[in-house]
Amino acid sequence: MPIFEYVCDDCGREFEAFVTEARAAACPACAGVNLAKRLSSPGMVGTSNGRTDAPFPANGGCGGACVCRTSAGGSD
Repeated sequence: MPIFEYVCDDCGREFEAFVTEARAAACPACAGVNLAKRLSSPGMVGTSNGRTDAPFPANGGCGGACVCRTSAGGSD
């Protein structure tokens, strides 16, 4: 879905808008169209809340908890 983040140059409000060829963005507070597009971070696909609580190991491997290390010729 093409959802973009904007800042209204007229009133300063930050907002997100669903934009298509037929639907242009406008500020929901003042209806202004003088907008600056913000750089937003990409969404996470396949997660329930967009983040993970599990830290990544410093060596880049799984730490031996699965078969990827041993089947890839790891040091286990």
